[in-house]
Amino acid sequence: MQNHRRALLLVITVFYWFSAYTYVPTIGPYAKTLGASYDMIGLILGSYGAVQFLLRVPVGLYTDAWGRRKVFIVAGAALGAVSAFGMWLQPDAWALLFYRALSGAAAAAWVVYTVLFAGYYPADESPKAMGYINSASAAGQVGAMFLGGLAAEWYGLAEPFLLAAAGGAVALVLTFFVRDEVTPPKPVDTASLAEIVRDGPFLRICGLGILFQIISFATVFGFSPLAAKALGAGGFELGLLTTVAILPAIAAAALSGTVFRRTCGEAGTLAGGFVFMGLASVAIPLCTTLAALYASQMAAGFGRGMIMALLMGLSIKNLPPAKRATAMGFYQAAYAVGMFVGPVLTGLIAAWFGLDSGFLVVGLAGLAGAWLSLRPGFLARDEKPSP
Repeated sequence: MQNHRRALLLVITVFYWFSAYTYVPTIGPYAKTLGASYDMIGLILGSYGAVQFLLRVPVGLYTDAWGRRKVFIVAGAALGAVSAFGMWLQPDAWALLFYRALSGAAAAAWVVYTVLFAGYYPADESPKAMGYINSASAAGQVGAMFLGGLAAEWYGLAEPFLLAAAGGAVALVLTFFVRDEVTPPKPVDTASLAEIVRDGPFLRICGLGILFQIISFATVFGFSPLAAKALGAGGFELGLLTTVAILPAIAAAALSGTVFRRTCGEAGTLAGGFVFMGLASVAIPLCTTLAALYASQMAAGFGRGMIMALLMGLSIKNLPPAKRATAMGFYQAAYAVGMFVGPVLTGLIAAWFGLDSGFLVVGLAGLAGAWLSLRPGFLARDEKPSP
């Protein structure tokens, strides 16, 4: 029975993220065709993270207090479908801003997905569980962006929104078959939140999460498609760019909490991932062909897979089940800051100094993340490889 629950939630996760990422390769170029400037494009892309920052802590608190998870899972799938359909229905830059923000509200439910899935495993296997569900997330994203690129190539830059809405509808139907994990209701535990946010190692993990998302949403989920467009990429090539950036993350996410963690330790795994991402960002302005740009984004994708699942697992590793959604909500709200800051900052730098300068600054953030990860005691975990 437990294996069936795991499989169902993994399938839902694939379609849930499919609805949010089908149009990621094309939303920037599409906004540009609507007359949006670099800073407006940054705001559209960043609104996704801003709303998550506002909602993820309340979602974590209230799902722990209410003792029910399913309603948030259903709502997340529904909002994903509605936001994508709205972007297709209204070809306007300000409408894109509103509906991309709404997709951030859909993504705020991810905290519940991850906590519910982690509950299907023993507490000490949280990093492994996060590796599996992040692999499902990456699988949904890679399929979404590849098919979204094809839709853009064949039908136009607006059509990936309609495909995303269809994926969200499938996720919504499947969520009704999820069995709720009900626990007795209790008051909202703000004391637990205060205790969690006073924990130094947890806050440092949140800081690394912010840096991680700054890089991700400034590059492959933000402005890398515009760099590809400048090199002559069409809809298919834009989809292929983000596809090759996500494929390595699927394997790396599954390995990060197991093989990499055993052989390199937690700090070494995180540092390696940040180095991959940072150097790949610095390399973008040097790429003169699409093939070179694809190679740089593949390296960045491998780094993202190494980092994301491990940080999520570490954020709840030493917490009792009753506090996990609260902690995960705060962690995901914290890294949503990076989802907002990354594209907005890069858009402003691009408007003032050119897009290449934005990629260079983002690359420095990756190297800073590697340095922080390797500082003695920064993670306050056993960082030695397991025998």
